[in-house]
Amino acid sequence: MMEHLIASFGNLFTPLPFLFLLTGVVVGVVVGAIPGLSGGMVIALTLPLTFLMDSTSALILLVSMYVGSTSGGLISATLMRMPGTPAAMMTILDGFPMAKAGKPGRALGFGIFASFIGGLVSWIFLATLSPPLAEIAVRFGPFEIFSMTLVALMLISAVSAGSMIKGLLSGMLGIAVSMVGVDQASGSLRLTFGLTDLEAGFRLLPVILGMLVMSQVITDIVNIAQPIERIQTGFRSMFMSMNDLKKLWFNLLRSSLIGTWIGVLPGIGGTTAAIASYTTAKNFSKNPEKFGTGTEDGIVAAETANNAAVNGALVPLITLGIPGSVIDVLLLGALIIHNLTPGPLLFQQSPEIVYGINAAALIANIIMFVFMLAATPLISKLMYVNRAYLMPAIIVFCVIGAFSQGNRLFDVWVMLGFGIVGYLMQTAKVSTGPFVIGYILAPIAEVQLRSGLMLYDDSFLPLITRPVSLAFIIIAILTMLWPFLSKSKKPSSDEQIGELKK
Repeated sequence: MMEHLIASFGNLFTPLPFLFLLTGVVVGVVVGAIPGLSGGMVIALTLPLTFLMDSTSALILLVSMYVGSTSGGLISATLMRMPGTPAAMMTILDGFPMAKAGKPGRALGFGIFASFIGGLVSWIFLATLSPPLAEIAVRFGPFEIFSMTLVALMLISAVSAGSMIKGLLSGMLGIAVSMVGVDQASGSLRLTFGLTDLEAGFRLLPVILGMLVMSQVITDIVNIAQPIERIQTGFRSMFMSMNDLKKLWFNLLRSSLIGTWIGVLPGIGGTTAAIASYTTAKNFSKNPEKFGTGTEDGIVAAETANNAAVNGALVPLITLGIPGSVIDVLLLGALIIHNLTPGPLLFQQSPEIVYGINAAALIANIIMFVFMLAATPLISKLMYVNRAYLMPAIIVFCVIGAFSQGNRLFDVWVMLGFGIVGYLMQTAKVSTGPFVIGYILAPIAEVQLRSGLMLYDDSFLPLITRPVSLAFIIIAILTMLWPFLSKSKKPSSDEQIGELKK
């Protein structure tokens, strides 16, 4: 383990990988800071560019964008009352009031430092937990892998914003879209409706670009005239003092552990981590009434947890092949595009990828910290750039990306079509996250299930007689039922979140 990790760190500090790392962090922070853009959007747009890169460099670039965009969201959340990323939603509650009170530098400084600590603590868990989990998981058979994937599919209910029924319908639509084309087991065509262009199925990039990028572009065009509240003040006092650190160290540690743990749970994500951490900090605070008025504890709790969730989510991704969020689904897609096997076999077949991701996550976190402290005053000016100037460039990149994977004009129309579908889903308050999860994971589940049936003479019985498989199936069932069981138990910050959405 150590020799691979040391070698990966050494590789990172060679010119080209370090350039990718630095570029990824800078682009991620800037994109995360601009409302209307997101980490998922920039990673989806970058996927076509990775065709010309080796697998390690591609993953280094994408992971560094992931880290940068998650942290960058706090800038617009603090200064504009608009989260650059969903994970920064809770940062608004105290970040914006503190900035409006004339202390934007202090609010941003606390957020940046908390992001760094959360990423650092969670990386320790990523580096230490991943290898032993992979050693256990590599012994799994097809039914165990199928049941793990089933857990991730059932987590559709967990990432469904609002109605679980809408989320499940979104996931089922994604599964249906993934089934179009040639059946890998029998070689027969399905759901092509006699159209030759559909025989190759809906390719990964056009679908993702349409659902995650074009849908947001259409939304931004529709809401282009929406006014933005601005903070026009300086950026002094961005550095925490030792007294601040002494006062907040327990909050930093607790929020890091909460964020890491929630990140490890597949399908949950940084937004839930921030909500859970913020609620916990408020409930255990001696002055809970200060939360929502501009307290440092609120900023620290939210930003520490959402950044800790990034590395936490990478644990199930690289060890089990189960994505922890929509962005992790994109990273999973990147592995597939580069003909890599997601999950425990990755440690055996391509250890340089695994440990390259580990090393990139740590160094990207350090670069993020330094860059945001130095460049936040400049980045804050970019937030107010008219989005009308950005949309044409994004559309051009989408068209190029959709065409590049298969050199088919049909894929461009697919991208535009799914962009409209994604926009209509957002308008109807149907989350696109379950769609993407269903689309990516359904083929994996199908292949593993059929492999298991071939191995056990078409018998489903091993699914419940094999202990690991049974355990994952029970987890899947409980995950499915959890929204009903917890319906009456909402976090105390729900009312505040509702006001933000208004």
